[in-house]
Amino acid sequence: MCVIWQSGNNKTTIKSYYTIMEPSKLGMYFEEFEVGQEIKHSLSKTIFESDNNFFSLLTMNHHPVHTNADYASRNQHGRILVVGTLVFSLSVGMTVPDISGKAIANLDYENIKHLAPVFIGDTLYVRTKVLDKRESNTKSDRGIVYVETIASNQNGQDVLSFRRHVLIKKKNV
Repeated sequence: MCVIWQSGNNKTTIKSYYTIMEPSKLGMYFEEFEVGQEIKHSLSKTIFESDNNFFSLLTMNHHPVHTNADYASRNQHGRILVVGTLVFSLSVGMTVPDISGKAIANLDYENIKHLAPVFIGDTLYVRTKVLDKRESNTKSDRGIVYVETIASNQNGQDVLSFRRHVLIKKKNV
């Protein structure tokens, strides 16, 4: 945060107040995770048509079920489907403030399952369960946390699940 003001000699002065700001909490240290812990993430996201279109273009996924309303209307769900990898990316992103904010690396993603279709206008909510954790075999300043994340829509229907191993820093090491 900066404050700008005019001094008596018409020079603009910028003063920083970073020293009095409290840092936001981003993620947890390895020691803070508990096996069996369930986290309901505070972030949520309504998926707009522009999100789906931009992601389709960015990732070069031009399948008409994601981008062509006429085509999609004549197929199984009768309307445009949100790209599955967008749902996955958003779900991972919504967990960052709680799960991987202090991560060194996401080591793997596994068992990614699309459980139900996601449509334009759906709102995603995400929850994560800590399945296991262990110390690193090679470095004492970190550990590996194994989690399962489930995304659901505004109706409480689960739409996506996945598991991952996250390499996380230890506190004060």
